[in-house]
Amino acid sequence: MTKPATVDAYMAALPADMRGPLKELRATIRAAAPEAVEVIAYGMPAYRSNGRFVVSFSAFKNHWSLFPASDAVMAVHGDVLRPCLSGKATLRFDPANPIPARIVADIVRIRLAEVDSMASSPAV
Repeated sequence: MTKPATVDAYMAALPADMRGPLKELRATIRAAAPEAVEVIAYGMPAYRSNGRFVVSFSAFKNHWSLFPASDAVMAVHGDVLRPCLSGKATLRFDPANPIPARIVADIVRIRLAEVDSMASSPAV
């Protein structure tokens, strides 16, 4: 399978049973960061603000991932998210038990605040 060039192409290539829930995740992210630019980065949907990475997500056969679980995100939602933490900054979760939309929206807001605080340094 070729890597998708757009988030719409990524979503269209997903198995039908994954599209609905990931469409909801995408909508939650976009609602929390309406000014963010939606791109494909590293083969997955990603969102950038002021030229900087905010969040991304990916679907796998047996789990989904949301990136990143920054220190600020974990400081606020660690009690809920710690069981999902895989590695340093990946939230890995079962599609049957997704991260609640209100927490996803808060993750995005926290990440936007982090990105805004970096605005004075050059984007990479």
